[in-house]
Amino acid sequence: MTSDTRHERTVGQILLLTAGFLVLVAVSSASVLLVNKARNDNAAVLHTIEVENQINALLLEMRRAESSVRGYLLTVGPDFLNDYEQALAAITPELEKLDRLTTDNPLQAGNVGQLRAAIETRLDQFEHEVGFFKQGDLPSAANLVRDAAAGDTTTRIHDLTDAMREEEDRLFAVRTMNADRSQQLASMVTIAGSALVVLLAGISMFLVRRSARARDEAETQLRENNLNLEATVDARTADLREASEEIQRFAYIVSHDLRAPLVNIMGFTSELEELHNGIFHRIASLTHADAAAGPAPVTADGTALELARADKLLSDDFVEALSFIKSSIGKMDRLISAILSLTREGRREFAPVPVEMRALIEGIVSTLAHQAAQAEARIAVGTLPRIVSDRLALEQIFANLIDNAIKYLKPGVPGEIIVRGRTKLGFAIFEIADNGRGIDPKDHQRIFDLFRRAGIQDRPGQGIGLAHVRTLVRRLGGTLSVASELGSGSTFTITLPIRWSVNRNAA
Repeated sequence: MTSDTRHERTVGQILLLTAGFLVLVAVSSASVLLVNKARNDNAAVLHTIEVENQINALLLEMRRAESSVRGYLLTVGPDFLNDYEQALAAITPELEKLDRLTTDNPLQAGNVGQLRAAIETRLDQFEHEVGFFKQGDLPSAANLVRDAAAGDTTTRIHDLTDAMREEEDRLFAVRTMNADRSQQLASMVTIAGSALVVLLAGISMFLVRRSARARDEAETQLRENNLNLEATVDARTADLREASEEIQRFAYIVSHDLRAPLVNIMGFTSELEELHNGIFHRIASLTHADAAAGPAPVTADGTALELARADKLLSDDFVEALSFIKSSIGKMDRLISAILSLTREGRREFAPVPVEMRALIEGIVSTLAHQAAQAEARIAVGTLPRIVSDRLALEQIFANLIDNAIKYLKPGVPGEIIVRGRTKLGFAIFEIADNGRGIDPKDHQRIFDLFRRAGIQDRPGQGIGLAHVRTLVRRLGGTLSVASELGSGSTFTITLPIRWSVNRNAA
């Protein structure tokens, strides 16, 4: 499986999960909204029914009052009078309740206002009828009953209540339709959401099965690749080791062969240096012989008293040329010696042993005490972890770094060099920090290259030390880095395994 395929599958799975989440959120939100709407619509339907029931209850109390008054006038029975008084007491509360129920509908509120006036008129008639009857004024009571029957108060009450019932019937139909529509929408949303969830679940199952098949195929391929992996690694390790040994032998042979002509050059240069006095003594003699036509005067040690001006310049140039040749020969000899040292170090077999790092660093500091004293530098050694590694390689690494720290301190500034360490996740981290001249950030990688140096070249060296240190650190399974700014000192960080073994870096 390629990285692009894995990326596409990962993106697909993320999109699928996102779609599923959005579907669930949408279905849940729509369901909540529709359920709330359906509940409101159902509440409106119930409200309509309650208003109609209240209208009927009010009419029932009005009829009860009217029937009781008629019965009382005909029979003078106290039971009819009691029923009338009970109905009269119930009419006002029922009317108030109807008023409260219809406040949300301006049309019904207006009808209730008119109904209230008609009911109050009719109740006033009932009161006068009963009053005349109780006073024994039967003619007045009879006349009032005939007037009430001939009037339109009762008809007005029935017309108003019929109009209110018609309005509530209309509202009932509309609200029932809205409630049914809300329930249908809620059902449709639920069904659609369920279908989408089932679809996404099916797609998820398909993708899971496809991923499982791809994983099984990858595992099969991995097992097949691992069958010959160890042999392949061993073969390539052997090839690399052989190539490394061949390179080291080549470097050794080349550096050794370079030394032979260099020795000849050094020998002939020494001979030229020895011949210098004789050659220019002969030149002076010939010059004076030509000038005085006689033997040249000599000093007590047999040399010419003075060379001519041109011969003097030639002698000085000859000495300067020999000096340049000897200087170049010395530099070349040191480079060859460094290469030979590197090749010998590359052939050396490392042996891991327990190393007390603080004791090792203190030993290095003691050997560099004279250089530190001359540079007015103080070397502080902090707490250092104990590791298992090659002791000689560690000595070379830290001796080189501490020596460089002393070498590149700022003149006239007391040097401060700190060696500290800590452990993290199975590795030991060492830091060598100084307050020296620092290194330009653009040269941070350059200083680790072979025969490359950075900054002002006012200190002896061939540009091999840090390259050798990095090679040793890598052979010990670690890393080397630097953090520095010009004029702000440097901090070299070495990360090494706490327990290093030869097999760990056999390749």
